[in-house]
Amino acid sequence: MPENKTFIKGFGLCSFGHGGNPGMVDVADGKIIRIRPLHYNASYKAEELKSWVINARGKTFKGPLKSLLPPFSLTYKNRVYSSNRILYPLKRIDWSADGARNPQNRGKSKFVRISWDEAIATIVSELKRINKQYGPYAVLCQADGHGETKIVHGPHGCNIRLLELLGGYTLQTRNPDSWEGWYCGAKHAWGVEPWAGRMWPQNN
Repeated sequence: MPENKTFIKGFGLCSFGHGGNPGMVDVADGKIIRIRPLHYNASYKAEELKSWVINARGKTFKGPLKSLLPPFSLTYKNRVYSSNRILYPLKRIDWSADGARNPQNRGKSKFVRISWDEAIATIVSELKRINKQYGPYAVLCQADGHGETKIVHGPHGCNIRLLELLGGYTLQTRNPDSWEGWYCGAKHAWGVEPWAGRMWPQNN
């Protein structure tokens, strides 16, 4: 009989948050079966949760008793078992950190699987080489924008700390995609530009 287990995981997708959007992952015999919202009243009574309540215009609105997972999170198992997922570190067959690099073959050469130890050693040696030859600010770090939020740390955190210890880095300044969405979406949802002197339309 397959062993069935359920795990509670964070499915956040933001920059500096930690473990947002908790969900439940059902696993059978080591394989993900489904991902579903976390039901808060599974272990607590509804009155114990003390959820928010708003009374407005003759109606009562209450906070949900389950997490609200976005479609991206609910279908995450498709990413896990996708045939396009890269499961192991790879390197170009004609590239060597200590020998020929053949930059003219980028996009042409095939790749060969390497061990995690070799991959880490290559990254370490390249960071040291670039730092020594060109200085720490020759290393570009994408440290902002959105990324997958995990339990141990928010994304874009460990790499920043590492590069700070190595002497610094160049920060990639991305376009303000979140703010653009808020700005453009506000005009369609509210009928006004969000910073045009008022946030809400005059009529109800």
